[in-house]
Amino acid sequence: MRNSRYLATLLGGAALLASAVASNAEGPYTIGVSNTVQGNGWREEMICAIKAQALASGEVDKLNIAHRNTDASGQLEDLRNLISAGVDAIVVNPADPAGIKAALEEATKAGIVVVAVDQTVTEPTAYIISNNQEEYAYLGAKWLFETIGGKGSVVYMRGAAGASADSDRDTGFKRALAEFPDVTVAHEVFTGWQQDQGKQQILDFISSGLPFDGIWTSGIDNVIVDALVESQTPLVPVVGADNAGFVGQLTSVEGLKGAAVTNPGSIGGAGVTLALQILNGKKPAEQTVLVNPQIWANTTDEGMAQLKAAADPSLSPEWPVSISIPDWTTYSKEQIVACKGPGE
Repeated sequence: MRNSRYLATLLGGAALLASAVASNAEGPYTIGVSNTVQGNGWREEMICAIKAQALASGEVDKLNIAHRNTDASGQLEDLRNLISAGVDAIVVNPADPAGIKAALEEATKAGIVVVAVDQTVTEPTAYIISNNQEEYAYLGAKWLFETIGGKGSVVYMRGAAGASADSDRDTGFKRALAEFPDVTVAHEVFTGWQQDQGKQQILDFISSGLPFDGIWTSGIDNVIVDALVESQTPLVPVVGADNAGFVGQLTSVEGLKGAAVTNPGSIGGAGVTLALQILNGKKPAEQTVLVNPQIWANTTDEGMAQLKAAADPSLSPEWPVSISIPDWTTYSKEQIVACKGPGE
């Protein structure tokens, strides 16, 4: 465990710290987890993937999970509590890269392996394994702009302000937008990645009477389709993620044109695998590992076949259907759905 390393850091005991860092930890390991969005299906799948992979690995005897709705200040506190608890590694989904940099640096100095999942961080000693968020946005936006004929206006429904994933997606969205000078943004809004909030936001915009030709969403998608149907608004092309509810809609809602871009919440399980590899002395060649997305559009035979093959009505509508990542996760569907970690 890492209590001696943390104490050395706090007291400035350079000799003790150097000695502790020089010796590798031996398993089984305790892994800390820090997440700042609760009640969102994607994040819940991420937590379940962390638990399932920790259990399936056979190398983790305990998870110390801080999973709540909070901001960067709250996450900073959570991370310092994990450091104080003496965990061997921390898997973190950052609320704000700059806001938690100090704690990540402290963790590294305490000899703790830090792996950021889903989003990037600015602390150079941390490892990152993430879905390629810029490419996620670019693929979906390009498809949307092409589908509306290269001209018109779209509703741009972003994630959480300040989150690095949102910033990366904004870069990808604007990269695609630059390729289509006749496409404009009719309305831009932050959903906070909250289903109820996103649905109300699109209903409010529909009520404004302003015209729009398509909707790009940052993973809040099935409720957007629900809003269009319930308000009897003519269906426009919609881009979302590979969430089970949206994938099902793309294969069943008559007249709906749409595309799902893969963004597996199972990246949390991949973060556990990477942390264990590093703890066991197998560091990756690069500090950052990206998982590239695919796009499944129901406007082509190939895309529809991909959607039908991926559809899984047994999953929560808010869970991505990509419940595993080849080469990175080893748990079964039963294990991730059970959402049980070591000792539970």
